[in-house]
Amino acid sequence: MNNNKKSVYSWALYDWANSAYATTVMAGFFPLFFKAYYSADVDATVSTAQLGIANSISSFVIVLIAPLLGAIADSASLKKRFLFLFAYLGILMAAALVFVGKGEWEIAAFIYVLGNIGFMGSNTFYDGLLPSVSNDKNVDFVSGLGFALGYLGGGILFGLNVWMLQDFTLFGFENEAQAIKASFITVALWWFIFSLPLMLFVHEKKNENTDTTPLIMQGYLRLKNTFSKVKSLKGLLLFLIAYWLYIDGVDTIIRMAVDYGMALGFGTDTLILSLLIVQFVGFPATLLFAKLAEFWDTKKAIYLAIGVYFFVTLWSATMTQEYEFYILAVIIALVQGGIQALSRSYYSKMIPLHHSAEFFAFYNFLGKFAAILGPLLVAMVALISESSRVAIASVAIFFVLGAILLYFVDEKKIAAEVRSSLD
Repeated sequence: MNNNKKSVYSWALYDWANSAYATTVMAGFFPLFFKAYYSADVDATVSTAQLGIANSISSFVIVLIAPLLGAIADSASLKKRFLFLFAYLGILMAAALVFVGKGEWEIAAFIYVLGNIGFMGSNTFYDGLLPSVSNDKNVDFVSGLGFALGYLGGGILFGLNVWMLQDFTLFGFENEAQAIKASFITVALWWFIFSLPLMLFVHEKKNENTDTTPLIMQGYLRLKNTFSKVKSLKGLLLFLIAYWLYIDGVDTIIRMAVDYGMALGFGTDTLILSLLIVQFVGFPATLLFAKLAEFWDTKKAIYLAIGVYFFVTLWSATMTQEYEFYILAVIIALVQGGIQALSRSYYSKMIPLHHSAEFFAFYNFLGKFAAILGPLLVAMVALISESSRVAIASVAIFFVLGAILLYFVDEKKIAAEVRSSLD
């Protein structure tokens, strides 16, 4: 296991790299551009449903393929190779959005789905490398460092992209559409350049695999074996279900917040500035949450974040003023990185190193399945109730159920149970 600083910071820097896609494309410009350009002249509720369905489809594909690929990656030590395979898919799709014309929402949605698959797929193997660069003592810090750098890096590029949009003539663009399309190119370049340190300096621990069975069959057999064990490991399964529920609410708010703000009639400047607030407040807040977990308790810190999200969801359903959107952005920024980073490190304490990609594939399996259900729930409730407020309020149920199940999780007992089952 390589725990030196170079490998830790090289690993964490990948979050700096690919968070540009999460901020500029997923959370920021694509939802805005989709409504105003790709899906122009379409009713706001319908475009909300289109975006929700596109998010759900990309998550569903990852749900189908990630567990098997994770098992193959562990068996043949291919986590880095699979990470970059998916990363380059996302990079190419971010750049491809430049070529989509006004009103071509079907093509835009298709490219967006592929880009999301690249982004989420690479994260599965990125998470799987966490045990290779950390130990039980520093895993909360290392996981938090990744998310913190992600907020800072994503925020810096997004800030530049916002400047390009607001002063498009200064950058030589004829209109806002050209500026936004150029921002998609900057995302692709940023993601590619800053992913190179992980490729060069993070060394995946090799498994001694002498099995001559074809890799796909090895992966399938290993996946089948792990799935059987996960079903029998009631404590681990309980955590995964709890995580599935509360992270569903988190992911849904991340993906649908801008669309919700637009549905309430808030200005584009308000929505973009709110996203920037989340990025730059999220950087120090995530590091502070990691320290809080070290001195207090990881599980209790996750509970604190869940409680804040529940409060935010209820407030979101009743707000009427743009200043409230700013306040909510600050509150979300205080806990968003924390709940993501600590959930990842909390889970890593329960699983063995040589099965990390495989077990993180299940972790991301449920996380991405949640990313299907949440946006789809918002889309369906919006269509049925014809109210974006009711739709966003429906997300609160995920935080309540997740918190209830998390109460019964004992990570030390689960870790011992998991490791003994794999001996």
